[in-house]
Amino acid sequence: MTGRPGDGRRRAPASRALAAPRPRIHPAAPLQVDVLLDGLTHPGRGLHTGQLHWRLPGPFDAERFTRAWQTVTDQETVLRTGLAPAAPGTRLPGFAVHPAAGPLIVRHPAGGVEWEALLAAERMREFDLTRPDPLRIALLEEPGGSARVLLTYHRAFLDPASAEHLVRSFHRAHAADGRPRGGERRPDLRDHLQWVGARDRAPARAFWADAAPPEGSATLPAGDRGRPTHQRGHGRTRQRLTPVEAARLRAWAASRGAAESTALQAVWALLLYRAHGGPEGAAESVPVAFAAAVSGRGIPLDGADRLPGPLLGALPVAVEVRPAGTLAELLAALAARAVDLAAYEWVSAGEVHRWSGRDPYAPLTESVLAFLPPPQPRPTPRPRPAGRLPAGAAGEPVLPAGPAVESPFAEGPSGEPVSPAGPSVEGVAPSGPSAEPPFAAGPSGEPVSPAGPSVEGVSPVGLSAEPPFAEGPLEEPGFSAGPAVGGGIPGLPEPSWPSGEAEAGPVESCEAYTGTPLALTARHDADGGLLLTLVHDRTRIADSDAAEILWQTTRLLRGLPADAGPGATVARALRLLDGAPVPLAAARPDPALRTLRPGAAPGSGLVCLLRPPGAPEDCYEGVAHGLRGTRALLSVAPWATAALTALAPALAAGEPVVLGGYPEVADLAHQVAGRVAAYGWGRPPVAVAATDAELAEALTAAARKRP
Repeated sequence: MTGRPGDGRRRAPASRALAAPRPRIHPAAPLQVDVLLDGLTHPGRGLHTGQLHWRLPGPFDAERFTRAWQTVTDQETVLRTGLAPAAPGTRLPGFAVHPAAGPLIVRHPAGGVEWEALLAAERMREFDLTRPDPLRIALLEEPGGSARVLLTYHRAFLDPASAEHLVRSFHRAHAADGRPRGGERRPDLRDHLQWVGARDRAPARAFWADAAPPEGSATLPAGDRGRPTHQRGHGRTRQRLTPVEAARLRAWAASRGAAESTALQAVWALLLYRAHGGPEGAAESVPVAFAAAVSGRGIPLDGADRLPGPLLGALPVAVEVRPAGTLAELLAALAARAVDLAAYEWVSAGEVHRWSGRDPYAPLTESVLAFLPPPQPRPTPRPRPAGRLPAGAAGEPVLPAGPAVESPFAEGPSGEPVSPAGPSVEGVAPSGPSAEPPFAAGPSGEPVSPAGPSVEGVSPVGLSAEPPFAEGPLEEPGFSAGPAVGGGIPGLPEPSWPSGEAEAGPVESCEAYTGTPLALTARHDADGGLLLTLVHDRTRIADSDAAEILWQTTRLLRGLPADAGPGATVARALRLLDGAPVPLAAARPDPALRTLRPGAAPGSGLVCLLRPPGAPEDCYEGVAHGLRGTRALLSVAPWATAALTALAPALAAGEPVVLGGYPEVADLAHQVAGRVAAYGWGRPPVAVAATDAELAEALTAAARKRP
């Protein structure tokens, strides 16, 4: 498959399409449904798009590079997987594993495009998730013959640990000159789905019904701002503990029977308490809640640690914080909760929310913490006899990463104000996270037959001078959990380059944006320091408040080992922040939901009516009296995001939904229905009429249709 930035869909010849077997459709896993639903309800480009990049030493061999990626694609079914119509017997999205596919590789000549602009352009390009290629490969050639390789992937099919594994698989195939070694990898995403489907949900449901955060928990380490931030996009801020400070924190946590990750969670709990209990600890006790990232690979499924797929999740953590309680008690409570989470890594956050019995429109948590393990040391390349490739455990050649090179993700651009419109690449229209983005963007499209790969030279592309986000950094990582970048596969030796070839540069990552307001990632750097990165939704948290939150986090991580003795209390620990302001956050967007009629029973379905602009909230009261059926009836504000938010709980549960309203909202209703279909759900029927009686009759008829 050849490609240029902005290429449209391409169909295989009719003879080939007819010969291709029809792939079997599998229901999406709960974690996939969460990712798709988050992207559906947060319109805007770049969401759930992760990236990895490294430098490939020269001279660059395009044919060898392509063969290596074709080998990986043939062996890894996830690279031949795309969204499909709902599986039989369910209204949830499905996916299909195609028998063959080719990697999409785009090659840019040296000097044709700036590296930072290419990173932004690839991040902003929407994925067509119906195509069997959830990973794109971009090459930027360099004057010395080397090339920079950029992988861009969608989190509905790959998580960061999976992408790192695919890079290692590529290095093995590249060392073998692209010759395949072995067949299709198992287990794969289908085996994981089967394993998850065989779990007994009853114990998990009973556990989370009790362990889910209670209503009224503090979910953001910030007070009420009372007004909008007037900012858009995502922002990033960083702090770093020196190697000495990181070692001191590690020793302090260990002396209390806890890990560094638990110490970070305790500090976050203190900030949540401070923002809602008062800087002086005025409140007697405050329940706090946040999400902790889990790799999803600690399950008893053989090969799960090497299974490429969307296994990364985030589960809620709830704890009571008392001013008179000791830090040791808080650390012990959080450590116990970490043990509980380990038993349910396969559960999705959406399932937890449904089992909790909480309001489906009120989030259980609004922040995510991830503590990544330190990178594994890279061994010195081993000598080998001339004419032979080094072999791994299964006779596969393996390649290590080499000395460090400067990473464009280390700092990113200089923080200049930028436009919310994405960079324009040939055939790709700018479309940033505006209030009502065009619905043409998104993972829409028809399934296509796979084609073989090739690398095609691309003339210099035209990139606009404006990076993708409004007044924010160009590249901000999200959160992840899983093996450190460059870590080896358990039981296999680390890779070595063939004699006479230069070593590849280390892999650098940039995680995906999500709909979560705050995502804090901690990881050790090469010097042993602890790097803290906070990514924030700028519509909720202003840049200055995000910087204050991270500064206070770092202040506590530095100060607690020195000032908090064995019996130190929460109130005593918070004195380290005396004089520091309480950060502020804007309120969640209000979809202006109005329940006109509850559903007769759980799972009965939903009818969502869009109010015309300027119409009162009770404008559809007459429809409620005339509508027959058992479905719940809601009316929402005339915004796409409001309608999508209203539909989300019913879509997550696989319930039937119908959209409708007066003629003034017909176009908006069809746009919303199209976006729902683009993310894998069946297209909801739309009913439009001018009078209440006619609308009630049209809705009743639409409810009989299957999407």
